[in-house]
Amino acid sequence: MKKTDIIHEMFGVDLKILEKADSIEEKCRRVFDAIDRTAAWNQSRVIGAMQKYRVSDTHFNSSTGYGYNDTGREVLEQVYAEVFGAEAALVRHQITCGTHALAICLYGVLRPGDELLSVTGRPYDTLEEIIGIRGKAGSGSLKDYGVSYRQVELLEDGEIDYDSIKSAISDKTKMVFLQRSRGYAWRKPITVEDIEKTSRFVKEINPHITVMVDNCYGEFTERREPTEAGADIMAGSLIKNPGGGLALSGGYVAGKKELVELAAYRMTVPGIGGEVGATLGQNRALFQGFFIAPHTVAESLKGAVLAAALLENLGYETCPIFDHERSDIIQAIRFNSPEAVIAFCRGIQKGSPVDSFVTPVPGDMPGYDCPVIMAAGAFVQGSSIELSADAPIRPPYIAYLQGGLVYEHVKLGVLCAVQELVSNNLLNIP
Repeated sequence: MKKTDIIHEMFGVDLKILEKADSIEEKCRRVFDAIDRTAAWNQSRVIGAMQKYRVSDTHFNSSTGYGYNDTGREVLEQVYAEVFGAEAALVRHQITCGTHALAICLYGVLRPGDELLSVTGRPYDTLEEIIGIRGKAGSGSLKDYGVSYRQVELLEDGEIDYDSIKSAISDKTKMVFLQRSRGYAWRKPITVEDIEKTSRFVKEINPHITVMVDNCYGEFTERREPTEAGADIMAGSLIKNPGGGLALSGGYVAGKKELVELAAYRMTVPGIGGEVGATLGQNRALFQGFFIAPHTVAESLKGAVLAAALLENLGYETCPIFDHERSDIIQAIRFNSPEAVIAFCRGIQKGSPVDSFVTPVPGDMPGYDCPVIMAAGAFVQGSSIELSADAPIRPPYIAYLQGGLVYEHVKLGVLCAVQELVSNNLLNIP
């Protein structure tokens, strides 16, 4: 039995959809090869760093209580710093999510009277209440602590607006913030080259400004990371790219030593910082997840490329299009109707190994200002390096597809999503 017949029989995907996907897959081979070359480059860097710091099975041991002198934790942070071209890193399962990792950087570095300037437009929804753009006064936002905020919009073509940045920077500007990934926005991701150019531009205006990058969804998609290209500090989630699907929780911060220390002080308390934090048996998973992360990210990227190519062929707008440069693992698809975006997400759920029998519905989520539908059948709750799709239920009804531990699962999930559109009379396959 051919694999197309198996997918047809087991998952109910129409043979016309399967044949179309198989033909389009061949069109993607050149892009797949380029992704594999980047993965090989990054894999070598990770192995080289682990060898440099002499990783051994003793580093997988657990600590409890205060977690003083946990050599595994210390070596893991040295490996992260080495691979990311940073002076220091903080890698902890106690950091609950990417938003938390970003928050400890913001609160750690900024002081009353400082200004935070975002130069990639409005940040991701979950940062808005931290900054104080949205939410209840007195909840402990940066605004409550006297930190002001302004933003510079991207140009219409998604490029960084350097003229407006120059005009916006003032004596109060302490931090320039870039969000690498698109978030819930119809734009291309910010590349490492963009970050390098922006960092250099900002430092020429004022060398004392801290350049910070939200690196969520971006790790290992290119051959360099932001801290190798002039960013002073960056942060991300371990249940996204760098955890490789094995990290059960956590986040990281990497960058200049004094800035990482400030973030560590915010994570715990001043004077103690990163010296405490029991690993509770998590070291092995964090080492191994980081080891396989370059390959896992490549699998996710190839799945996103196929999804874009197939849905473009079916008449949908995608961002990026299948063969454009990628600097994050997110694939946006514009559906222009709530019914279509909901059907697509439900199809992704049906193709999942976990909770495939669950029907996702839009609902209110903490940190978001509108109902959101989230489809994910993940082994780790909320892990967006595993295949998932989510969409804010607001015009123009865009679904954001990301992750995939193995390419074959992404392909299956996308096929199930297309089938769901067809089954609900929202799409005709020619």
